[in-house]
Amino acid sequence: MRILFVGDVVGRAGRNAIAEYLPGMVRDWSLDFVVVNGENSAGGFGITEAIYQEFLDAGADAVTLGNHSWDQREALVFIERAERLVRPANYPRGTPGRGAALVETKNGKHALVVNALGRVFMTPFDDPFAALERELGACPLGVAADAIVVDFHAEASSEKQGIGFFCDGRASLVVGTHTHVPTADHQILTGGTAYMTDAGMTGDYDSIIGMQKEEPLRRFTSGIPSGRFEPAAGAATLSGVAVETDDATGLALRVAPVRMGGRLEPTTPKFWLS
Repeated sequence: MRILFVGDVVGRAGRNAIAEYLPGMVRDWSLDFVVVNGENSAGGFGITEAIYQEFLDAGADAVTLGNHSWDQREALVFIERAERLVRPANYPRGTPGRGAALVETKNGKHALVVNALGRVFMTPFDDPFAALERELGACPLGVAADAIVVDFHAEASSEKQGIGFFCDGRASLVVGTHTHVPTADHQILTGGTAYMTDAGMTGDYDSIIGMQKEEPLRRFTSGIPSGRFEPAAGAATLSGVAVETDDATGLALRVAPVRMGGRLEPTTPKFWLS
C-alpha cells in the first residue's frame, strides 16, 4: 500500500498548497491512502467543516487533529458526523468525536488512523501510551487493518521516539506532528514500523512555525503580547512522509520525506518515480 501523511496544514497558505499539489500526488504516485493533519488549517487555529471537506475533495482519506482541535467551536458539533476526522484518542472520556477511525482506502482495503497527544511540555491529558495500547489492541495490524497510521501530536522529541518504539511492529507508520519543523530521521524501526519524529508543516516557511514573524519576535524580545498570531501568507511548502507497506504484513518496506513547493528544498519518494 502507498501511504502519504501530510504534516500540519497552517492557514490559507497551507490549504492552497493542499489544493495545488495533493490531487496530482494522488494521481501521479498512485496513492492508496492519504492522511492530512488539519488542526491549524482555519486561520492557524482549529478546523471548520468546510475545510475538512476541502481536504477530502483534494484526495485526503482521513484528517487528524491535535491540541487546537476545538479552537473553532463548530468542530465540537460537526466532528460527530465527520467519520474521517480523528481527534486525539487520549482526550477525556465523553469528548466528542473519535480517537481512531478504520477507513476504506482508495484500493478497497482498510487502514486504521489513530491520533494521540503528548504530555511533555503540553496539557497533561490521559496517558497516550495506554490510549494507543487500547486502539492498537482493538484493531490489530494484519488482522483487522491492512495498514495503521499513528499521528502523535507532541512537543518533545523524546516522547515521540518513545511512542515510535512502543508501537514498533504494530503500526505501519508512526509520525510526529505539532512542532512544524520537518526532521531528518525518517527510518524503518527494527520491528518494521516507519517512523519520523516530525513531518513538518504544510505552510509558509518564511515564518515562525507558520505565523507572521513580527508578533512572535515582539513577544520573544519584550515579553509583551501586542496582538494575535496571524498565519504567514506566502507560498507554502507541502511537507510530509511517504511510506510503502508490505501487503502481507502491513509493515513498512520503504519510507521517504516529502516536500513540495515553497521555500524548502523539494524532495520526493524516488521509489515511486521509477
